[in-house]
Amino acid sequence: MKVVNWAIGKLKPYAKNPRVNDRAVKAVARSIHEFGFRQPIVVDAKGVVIVGHTRLKAAKQLKLKTVPVHVATGLSEAQKRAYRLADNQTADLAAWDYEKLIAELLVLKDKDDFDLTALGFGGRRLADLIEQDAGDGEAAGPDDLPPAWQVLVQCTDEAHQRKVYKQLTKEGLKCRLLTL
Repeated sequence: MKVVNWAIGKLKPYAKNPRVNDRAVKAVARSIHEFGFRQPIVVDAKGVVIVGHTRLKAAKQLKLKTVPVHVATGLSEAQKRAYRLADNQTADLAAWDYEKLIAELLVLKDKDDFDLTALGFGGRRLADLIEQDAGDGEAAGPDDLPPAWQVLVQCTDEAHQRKVYKQLTKEGLKCRLLTL
C-alpha cells in the first residue's frame, strides 16, 4: 500500500457520507496529537474521501497542512460506497472484553503514568471503569459494570422504541436506537 502526503485542501469529503462523526473529532484530534497520524485517509483518484472523514476533520482542527493519503485505485463506484459503509459498520460490531480493558487501563495509569484522557473515553466512563477494579483487586466483567452500560432495549414497535429512548436519555443514559 502506497501512502503519500497531500495538502489538506486537496481532499474532498464525500457529500453523501452517512456517518455522523462530529462527537468523535476532538478525541481523534487528541489521538493524532498524542500518537501522530498512524492511519492514512483513503481517497479516490479525484481526492474524494472514501475512508477517514473523522481523521480529516481532526486534521483540520489541528490546522495540519498535509495528511497521509492512500489513493485507492481500481474500485468501482459501488465498491467505494460499500467500503465507506463497511469500514464504519465493522467498528460497531466489535465489543470490549472488560476484564482486559480495565487491566490495560490500570497498567497505563499506574505503571506507565499515561494520561488516560488521550484514549477517547469520557471522563465519567473512564472513572467508572477504573473504579470497577477498586476493592477486590480483580477486574470487572460485563455483569459487574454500572447499570447504564447493561441496558439493551429491543422494541419492534417504533413508537414504543422512541418513548423508551426518550425516557432513558432523560435519565442521563447514553443510548443508541437500533431499528430491527
